[in-house]
Amino acid sequence: MAGVTQKSETARITKTPKADTGRWAASLPVSLVPVSVGLMVLVLAFGLPAPASAQNHAPKLDFIRDAEIEHIIQGYARPIFKAAEINPDSVEIMLVKDESINAFVAGGQNLFIHTGLLMECENPEQLVGVIAHESGHIAGGHLFRGRDAMENASAEAMVAMVLGIGAAVLSGQGAAAGAIGMGGSDVAMRGYLSFSRSQEATADQAGLSFLDHAHLSAQGYYDFLKKLSGQELLPSSRQVSYTRTHPLTSERIDAVAEHLQHSAWKNAHLPASDTELFARLKAKLMGFMRPGVALRRYSADNPSIAARYARAIAYYQQGDIRTALPLIDALIAQEPRNPFFYELKGQVLMENQRLAESLPPYRKSVELEPQSGLLRASLAQALIEINTPAYTDEALKHLEFATRQEHDAPMLWRLVATAWGRKNNDGMVAYALAEEALARGDRAAARFHSTHAEKLLPRGSPGWLRAQDIHAVADDRRGDR
Repeated sequence: MAGVTQKSETARITKTPKADTGRWAASLPVSLVPVSVGLMVLVLAFGLPAPASAQNHAPKLDFIRDAEIEHIIQGYARPIFKAAEINPDSVEIMLVKDESINAFVAGGQNLFIHTGLLMECENPEQLVGVIAHESGHIAGGHLFRGRDAMENASAEAMVAMVLGIGAAVLSGQGAAAGAIGMGGSDVAMRGYLSFSRSQEATADQAGLSFLDHAHLSAQGYYDFLKKLSGQELLPSSRQVSYTRTHPLTSERIDAVAEHLQHSAWKNAHLPASDTELFARLKAKLMGFMRPGVALRRYSADNPSIAARYARAIAYYQQGDIRTALPLIDALIAQEPRNPFFYELKGQVLMENQRLAESLPPYRKSVELEPQSGLLRASLAQALIEINTPAYTDEALKHLEFATRQEHDAPMLWRLVATAWGRKNNDGMVAYALAEEALARGDRAAARFHSTHAEKLLPRGSPGWLRAQDIHAVADDRRGDR
């Protein structure tokens, strides 16, 4: 598999895998960009359709996947979810690459957090406060009001709907939002995200109780709301996204202040280790998304790990790996048990065509964090790109694990198809392509490939059985109505 790496301020990695079978690449829609699966990968980017009057306001939609950032945020969220009696493993936390300040729940237990909100939070306690508030929406059922199909919509469809609504509202065509159809899918908007002030107050009270049950201070949430106070005095076009989707009032802020005064956990702040992790999270985002700014903000005279991390990533993003690699090696030497430093080194080497050199750090990252599907996927991609038959089985082993965790990730199924193509197993290639098409929401392609897989695979085999399931889902038109 070969590809070309393009660098940009948004870490837009566009390695294009070429399936050995040659039968599947032509089915990809133009708007879907095959991508690498390393650090800070942009999973999807497409333009949002909107009413004609809102076209100029419709943003592009980018998702970010990053094993370390997701691990950190999940660590902050887990005690909140437990306090809310929400199964932490049932909540999908997804990062939207967008500099606006926003977070919201949609389509069930899905929590979307904009990178702009992460960068705006001054400490992890502010982020934890926002997560507690959003958990109040989940626990209270204040979710995206739409058709039943919305519950089963893909993450990109849900976010596209929410952002499409925002575009329509800003254009003065809010009523038209109900007719927005999303990017080639058959899911159409039938409701809109508009939490009432009463729902916001209810979510606040629930979130504050969750913080108390988790023995955490609400000070961070109060500080975050104070930062946004006064937004509703501005024209809607100048308000931050969070206040447009979460109406903010002085009464709400006063209620949080009142709770804080009487909470037994007012001074129960997060440990210094959590603050350090948050510093690294922000440094990493800045390094990938705005490398020039990162090099100015995290100057060479700053010896902190977060600062050196940001500089290493920023230099790599700017193509200066001769400077980046020694910085990464120094970080590894200081924290030899940190899997994410090894992952970064593996990615830098792989994307600069030093494929064989990328395997040891990638393998070390998986050794240190074996339960991470994203780390295993990165290693699998490096193994596949080397294009040596001896590595194919190892790649498939990691991809099998990764697809169990990330079943709806089209890019992983493309890698699976490529690996089975190397083994000349047309039946499993067809099965993987069916999974990839289903993950993209392309029912026609899923139907085509699953039918082909059923013909080629041994009757009763796991792949044959799953192909039958995919065929049945692809034929089910209930979600289209």
